[in-house]
Amino acid sequence: MTTDDRDTVSEDEGNLDDSGRASRSSVSGQGSGSVSGQAPAEGSEQGSRKKHLPVWQESILLLGIALVLAIVIKAFFVQAFYIPSESMEPGLVKNDRILVEKWSYWGGADPERGDVVVFEDPGDWLGADASSESPGTVKSLLEKVGLYPAGGHLVKRVIGIAGDTIKCCDDQGRISVNGVPLNEPYLKNAARCNGPMIGCHWTAGPVPKGHIFVMGDHRDNSADSSYHMCRPGQSDCVPGDEYVPTDLVVGKVFVLVWPRDHFGWIKRPATFEDVPDAK
Repeated sequence: MTTDDRDTVSEDEGNLDDSGRASRSSVSGQGSGSVSGQAPAEGSEQGSRKKHLPVWQESILLLGIALVLAIVIKAFFVQAFYIPSESMEPGLVKNDRILVEKWSYWGGADPERGDVVVFEDPGDWLGADASSESPGTVKSLLEKVGLYPAGGHLVKRVIGIAGDTIKCCDDQGRISVNGVPLNEPYLKNAARCNGPMIGCHWTAGPVPKGHIFVMGDHRDNSADSSYHMCRPGQSDCVPGDEYVPTDLVVGKVFVLVWPRDHFGWIKRPATFEDVPDAK
């Protein structure tokens, strides 16, 4: 996932004796006599043997099945990404490997406030270096089937959803959503306020329908929605560029898998529970 935004898942067979034939057995009858079993005919024995593909053909078949399963899992369930920058510190550190689940947004469901999401570049959020990837490499192939963390995406936290108004900041340096200030313990300590690189005095919203407003957890080093707002006197910006269309969202980050000492589940914080719906 990437961003260079400064912030981008043998069968057993019957045993034969040493001669290659089924073992003889005898069964005692109720009377004084006994009946001896007889071995099956050679032809029927050979016909009952299971036929197997050559090892190389089995290997190709298993590899094909594995690739199909990997593609299906990536398309509908889980996809791997990596963290390319410091924009989501301290929770997600550069070069961390994460997994994104997609089922939370099935059936037209949209991201919720507090979700950490991965999304495709809305068009101009990534730099030229992050957007240009060398095709035809083994890594690119593995990315396509979901066996290697994918790049070309961004990861941010959802701060506002459709209809929300976001304001920065109150006298304690907190961002407010729909008039409710957010206590955000997941943030990296900011020098000025919980607002970002553009300063502590701005308002965004209402967020358009079908869009979200996202920010990094390292507010002093995250080119997020606030960074892409049109500021007073700025003539080269596009109004509305700060909002991310929900149809670009790949899924929600749910676990940090690597390195091992960083492993942990990513959950939606309770911070947003008291935020009312937009009127």
